[in-house]
Amino acid sequence: MKKSNATMRRRLVWGMLGLSVMFAALSIRLAYVQLGLGSELSAKAEDSWRRNIPFAAKRGEILDRQGTALTYNVSSPTVMAIPVQIKEPEETARKLAPLLNMSEDKVLKLITKRTSSQKLQPGGRKITMEKAQQIRDLKLPGIVVAEDNKRYYPYGDLAAHILGFTGIDNQGLTGVEKQQNDKLRGIDGSIAYLSDAGGRLMPGSSEKYIEPKDGLNLQLTIEKSVQSIIERELDQAMAKFQANSALSIAMNPKTGEILGMAGRPSYEPAIYKQYAPEIYNRNLPIWMTYEPGSTFKIITLAAALEEKKVDLKNDHFFDPGYIEVGGARLRCWKKGGHGSETFLQVVENSCNPGFVTLGQRLGKETLFKYIRNFGFGSKTGIDMIGEGNGILFKLPQVGPVELATTAFGQGVSVTPIQQVTAVSAAINGGNLYKPHITKGWIQPETGKVLEKVEPELVRRVVSEDTSRQVREALESVVAKGTGRPAFIEGYRVGGKTGTAQKVVNGRYSSSEHIVSFIGFAPADDPQIVVYTAVDNPKGIQFGGVVAAPIVQKILKDALIALKVPPRANQIPKQYKYGENPIETVPDLVGATANDLYEDMNMNFMLVKSGSGKTVVSQAPKPGSRMERGSTIRIYMGD
Repeated sequence: MKKSNATMRRRLVWGMLGLSVMFAALSIRLAYVQLGLGSELSAKAEDSWRRNIPFAAKRGEILDRQGTALTYNVSSPTVMAIPVQIKEPEETARKLAPLLNMSEDKVLKLITKRTSSQKLQPGGRKITMEKAQQIRDLKLPGIVVAEDNKRYYPYGDLAAHILGFTGIDNQGLTGVEKQQNDKLRGIDGSIAYLSDAGGRLMPGSSEKYIEPKDGLNLQLTIEKSVQSIIERELDQAMAKFQANSALSIAMNPKTGEILGMAGRPSYEPAIYKQYAPEIYNRNLPIWMTYEPGSTFKIITLAAALEEKKVDLKNDHFFDPGYIEVGGARLRCWKKGGHGSETFLQVVENSCNPGFVTLGQRLGKETLFKYIRNFGFGSKTGIDMIGEGNGILFKLPQVGPVELATTAFGQGVSVTPIQQVTAVSAAINGGNLYKPHITKGWIQPETGKVLEKVEPELVRRVVSEDTSRQVREALESVVAKGTGRPAFIEGYRVGGKTGTAQKVVNGRYSSSEHIVSFIGFAPADDPQIVVYTAVDNPKGIQFGGVVAAPIVQKILKDALIALKVPPRANQIPKQYKYGENPIETVPDLVGATANDLYEDMNMNFMLVKSGSGKTVVSQAPKPGSRMERGSTIRIYMGD
């Protein structure tokens, strides 16, 4: 049966309407894609064509306080592949493999990856300039040598634990390299261009260079000369005493600036992988915790003076060699004791029973209040990674014995940075400063200082008068007491020894000690304080014998390096039997041979050169200070 014309027309109309709707939808979609999504799709297409050759930013240098670079960057290119541009992958891999010290299979796998660009690692990362030129000379399509750099440490292991090191991607992994990574690392740049499927530069396009933004230079408070002196003495101490470890910190007591800091054993940042992780991960001066021993007595002394519990010159104490506390007998280091002594002599002699008495006069609440105010029991907040807390008795746990042992530095656990920070507060006028190692940030292109770190006062802990008395007492320790090996002729030096038994398997060892000494100079106006500790030295284990001479050498050379002049009114050193006093070299120029012969009170040996009758020159010069019995060379003439 034939369909009616009306039905056919109706179907044609509906068909036309459907086609019109479809055409309209398609037109709208096309318009949306072209107008609404055009820029986005164009960008995606461009991204698929874009090739990037990275240019690494230079990591900021790390400088000492005088501007000497302790670490900087050297050019170290990196080899990259652009897989779509490589014509003969197998041949390319064969030529590259021996230069990169990689297998052909490994290289082939990397250069045939479906990626816009690929670093040929590990062999192609941070290669030498010579090897980079060899690879460029091959002129292999799709192989590019990109600009890169790596860290260089011009002084080897100097300040290794302070500086730290970086990884393969120039990221900081330890030390201030990690702590300050965000400002040091900079922002990488690149060369970008558009490439077709064959890797050719697309017509009408051009290369786009994005300049890398170098990192900021970091200036430290470290004084390179002081750091070198510290590390020299620690190396000698480790060799001489065959100790488990040794550490030292030098600080400006008036600002909290770290002038030098080191620990042994150490490592070289450039080859850190050759060392055990516990060596490069542990910065002993801020990480290590141990009982401080007698250096902690400075805190007890400061608290007793501030609370007016003692008059050092007029109050007396009798030391029989021990003191009974809570059923325990706490002994003095000197068998038989020191007998009757003033409390100044208690300090000079580092007499444990005398300090127990000071602790008892203070009481546990007051003593522990001062201990916490001096910063013990919590981190100092130094701007370095890995700082320890230390451990104190909780006040309810403190009985008569705990109070007594704490007063002379046993039963508490401290870090070296806590110790040097607290003693700095005791001698600088009573102000506790937050220690810091960052001095400022510098714009590398202009040398402009963008940010400067100022000293940060935490709190006042004792008065200026108390601090003065502490300084005077500790100067007397070095001139007359247990700290005499730290005496420096011409400089006023104060200090305190420390000898602490180590805890081994939960018990105090009778044969293993940590010996220490903290010294400062000039005693009337401290410019530098040095703390040194040696863990389990072989032989005699006393702070005055082992650590004090180390600090003496560090202080003596550091004071010269810092241009600190000698001081007058030095307390004369008290010499013991067998020690040679220091004498002033007389002026012998102009004297005749007969004059010298008649001077039978000469304290020096004379060696004569020349044939004249009169002294025309001498060495050392008049006014120099030498041990009695030393040799003076005189030059005779007419």
